[in-house]
Amino acid sequence: MQNPKIYIPDNPECKTCTLTFAYEEISILYDIAVMLSSTTNVRESIEKGMLILKRHSYLERCTLFILNDEGDILELYASINLSAQQKHMAVYKIGEGATGLAAKSAEPVVIENIHNNINYLNKIGTLNTKSISYVAVPIIQDDGVIGVLSANIDESSVIDFDNIVHMLTIVGSLFGGTLAIQKKFAKEKENLTELKTYYKDQAQSEYKFENIIGKSSKMQLVFSMLETVSPSDATILVRGETGTGKELIATAVHNLSNRKNGPLIKLNCAAISETLLESELFGHEKGAFTDAKETRKGRFELADGGTLFLDEIGDITPSLQVKLLRILQEQEFERVGGTKTIKTNVRLVAATNRNLEEMVKKGEFREDLFYRLNVIPLNLPPLRERYEDVKLLIEYYLNKFIKEHKKNMSFSKQALEILLDYPWPGNIRELQNTMERIVLICPNGIIEPAMLNHVLPFNYQKMHMPVEEKQVEHRIQNETHLPKQEHSHLSDTNEGVKKLTKDSLQEMEKESILQALLDCRGIKTKAATQLGMTARQISYKIKKYDIEF
Repeated sequence: MQNPKIYIPDNPECKTCTLTFAYEEISILYDIAVMLSSTTNVRESIEKGMLILKRHSYLERCTLFILNDEGDILELYASINLSAQQKHMAVYKIGEGATGLAAKSAEPVVIENIHNNINYLNKIGTLNTKSISYVAVPIIQDDGVIGVLSANIDESSVIDFDNIVHMLTIVGSLFGGTLAIQKKFAKEKENLTELKTYYKDQAQSEYKFENIIGKSSKMQLVFSMLETVSPSDATILVRGETGTGKELIATAVHNLSNRKNGPLIKLNCAAISETLLESELFGHEKGAFTDAKETRKGRFELADGGTLFLDEIGDITPSLQVKLLRILQEQEFERVGGTKTIKTNVRLVAATNRNLEEMVKKGEFREDLFYRLNVIPLNLPPLRERYEDVKLLIEYYLNKFIKEHKKNMSFSKQALEILLDYPWPGNIRELQNTMERIVLICPNGIIEPAMLNHVLPFNYQKMHMPVEEKQVEHRIQNETHLPKQEHSHLSDTNEGVKKLTKDSLQEMEKESILQALLDCRGIKTKAATQLGMTARQISYKIKKYDIEF
């Protein structure tokens, strides 16, 4: 058997070519170039170029292979006269057969007789008995070989191998150039799309509430209030439990105000001792105390022309309350250890999770400061009262952390139900930390309820027990604690509990829900609290039992 030969034309000047053939060659190349530049569908234009070659008797069948991203496999990109099954088989490794050898050597490979050459693997299958020769030409660009253009030659072809290799090399360069341009445009389009998305997200995060997740009715009221009061310079007091997102609200207020181009300065008053807090707020002069080696500006001075957010305002001491009241009323202060009065123009947003009214009654918080801070009160609902938002937050933080930790997972329906039923006493901060813990600890794939046992801060099996079982368990527990003289009369009752049918339990549950709704005047959240259920659970049961109220 013959070995394939790395084919280099003996006479690059093509002295044997006639003027007629040279003119025809130029004409074919012109037609192919026009074809490639006249359409945006590159694959279709390449295949049409192959048909042009076939019409001029250059080949019987033509295929274009492109190296994959790893650079070790030649994959079929375009072809003519191949069935779907043949296209599926058209894959070559580097160095495999004549096609792979052309890619490996970066030189044309010619097999003059495919019927007695071991390197012609015939993966695709010969088109007909007239196919006798095979030519594979590498497509070379700056980075090296990017693909191979191959052709089966008819036995009746009068064109010699020199001209065939020469023509396929030029055509392959045209095809490769077109593919490179397409790849470049696709990459630039992708970059522009990413850039557009980035700037869109930036613009949205700087305006309105895209950085605050919430579609519940209570959050919509908060958003409506923010839109109304943010453009003013009025002091805002944000109140709510720990972890409800008070800092995000302060950022939204700043971004919606006329001060959005000014600084946004934040300070947690509970995280700093009383001595240092005064210096942090008002600054200090050089030598004001032992470690005051240079003059330092305070937060009020740094926030001039912008917004100052003071978190945990209820934790400041009475002496600081007096100084804070003065700066809110007069917009002026002195640095620690200084005598110069400094004017400032600051919009204050304060936040607390404490009951300031109760602190005022006990004398722990100045009444006049409370009224000065409470110009615009803004109450953030806890997450247990925003059950419509829990699923949105779960999905948001799951997607965030699986991207951050490069994992791929999702919740099963049962696992999601468990998370939705939990009241989240730590609010959004607890949910965020729990979601990161789940992503880190759980394996890739579907997260099932059993996987949550070691990562959640609650007993999900107990909590997710069917309501019917809870009622029976509750009844048995009550009976267990009854006085002995009454316990003798309960033997029949206990048997009755055991004999309860599913229908009777559901009827009992339906009556209990209906009565609770009547007692609470149709308010589902109150009825749910009365029954020891979540708002989501009672909504599901109302729909299940078709209760009208």
